[in-house]
Amino acid sequence: MDIKLEKKPWYVRYRYRLAAGIVVAGGLVYATVLASGPRRLRIDPESVQVAEVKNDEFLEYVDVEGVVHPILTLMVNVRESGNVERIVAEEGSLMKQGDTILTLTNPDLMRDLEDQRDEWEKQRISYEEKTIEMEQKTLTLKQQALEAEYELSKIRKSFALEEEEYRMGVRSKAQLEVSADEYRYKLESTRLKLQGLKSDSVMTAIRKELLLNDREWERKKWERSLGRTEDLVVRAPVDGQLSFVKVTPGQQVASGENIAEVKVLDQFKIHVALSEYYVDRITAGLPASVTYQGRRYPLRVSKVVPEVKDRTFDVDLVFTGAMPDNVRLGKSFRVQIELGQPEKAVVIPCGNFYQQTGGNWIFKLDADRTRAVKVPITISRQNPRQYEITEGLQPGDWVITTGYDNFGDAEELVF
Repeated sequence: MDIKLEKKPWYVRYRYRLAAGIVVAGGLVYATVLASGPRRLRIDPESVQVAEVKNDEFLEYVDVEGVVHPILTLMVNVRESGNVERIVAEEGSLMKQGDTILTLTNPDLMRDLEDQRDEWEKQRISYEEKTIEMEQKTLTLKQQALEAEYELSKIRKSFALEEEEYRMGVRSKAQLEVSADEYRYKLESTRLKLQGLKSDSVMTAIRKELLLNDREWERKKWERSLGRTEDLVVRAPVDGQLSFVKVTPGQQVASGENIAEVKVLDQFKIHVALSEYYVDRITAGLPASVTYQGRRYPLRVSKVVPEVKDRTFDVDLVFTGAMPDNVRLGKSFRVQIELGQPEKAVVIPCGNFYQQTGGNWIFKLDADRTRAVKVPITISRQNPRQYEITEGLQPGDWVITTGYDNFGDAEELVF
């Protein structure tokens, strides 16, 4: 006998489907809620660094690597053309002022010197001959002057005697007048002769002086020409290190050609290349420093080359006090160039958040430091250790400064 089965209610028959539907609907609701809220990301607190926002002293400075250079580098040029005969000094050797670097030969110069020496000998012999002639002429003029003065004295005495005879009545007045005319004529003639002899003596002395000047000029000209042979020996202009010699034996070099370089090593400078961002802020005289083995060594900006190449410009700095013991050419130091005086400002430490956010926002922790949210900020100045915050944060706030390359597009972080 068949037993009539009672029909189960629909919710019993479809209970599994209902359960599955409820689960799916719940998942959709959960996803919707998550999508409509902020994107959260759970992170390990040990994977990031946090820092406190402080009202602290802020010193704007530039931290850059500098290379030690000599304070002065002199180019060595040859004064006389010629062929390189022998290179005496080796590259890198320490030189004293006047030490020989290399020697030159110049056959044409030697021939010119021989010709000038012959010319000088001719001038010297000619001068000696003319000097003897002028001395003889001087003696002759002196003898003539002496004779003229003697004749004048005889005439004066003879006329005085004739005047005495006239007073005694021995001579007539007519005879005295004739004697007086003759006396005046001889007196004037002798005076003119003496004046001429004096002029001849002066001209002879002037001519002798001119000849002497010509002789001295030829002598100095010869000595200058002889000094050109000294220029065939190229010497170190100052104490220093011979950095290079760019000629080879037998090579012909022209006058004024650069053939070597000497670096002065009694003092050093540090050369740095700065970003063009600082080209309007770096000026000569700004203070700077290097730190070596815990000790600070002061520097001063001595030279700024404002020309920008490859987005950088060159700056030279000199030590204003003691130098580190290990300073040598080519050594690198970290240089800090100060751009102003320390000022009170709201600051946070540097971190890689700046590279990811451009300094436009940062994750700020809540009061219990269990989560962090994205907040906009404004960064003004910066140095290698700090950023100055002008908007978005207050002293006492805590922020996350590292790990931003792992946060993706999260807007809230949960520890």
